[in-house]
Amino acid sequence: MTGGITGIAELTADEVRACAEALTDVLVDAVEGGASVGFVKPLPREQALAWWQSRAAPVADGVLALWVARAGAHVLGTVQVRFSDTANGTHRAEVAKLLVRRDARGSGLGRALLDVAERGAAERGATLLVLDTQTGSAAERLYRRAGWTEAGVIPDYAADPDGVLRPTTLFYKRTG
Repeated sequence: MTGGITGIAELTADEVRACAEALTDVLVDAVEGGASVGFVKPLPREQALAWWQSRAAPVADGVLALWVARAGAHVLGTVQVRFSDTANGTHRAEVAKLLVRRDARGSGLGRALLDVAERGAAERGATLLVLDTQTGSAAERLYRRAGWTEAGVIPDYAADPDGVLRPTTLFYKRTG
């Protein structure tokens, strides 16, 4: 799957449902590769598929935006933006689940997905973005290089895919 990226596109709710199997492949690969994205090993395929299918409703409701990167018909990566549904938070959004298949890493895809998510959030009026990631991870280095500002570190915040508690770094970035 290391072929060139043919595009990054935002998905509709129907496209999320249609693409759920391919998104499941990306999620399972990421967790098996050690990405701390809310799941532990072994991640049953049925659980990952159900999780992706559950993303369609928030996309339809407009509280979640989801992009995929493809090489031909193959999904290589994905990113999400969760928009606040509170009256005092309409200016902010959370970047979440930036996933890149292991065989596509090092190609600049993670940065391209992050850039698309940042632009998409800004276009919808988000002027403040937040995210969290495992401290010391490749993702943390990506966010720092992309100009995100560290807000702090929380010890033992989340278990990694092996079940070991790890610290999490919180980041923010202003858009526009």
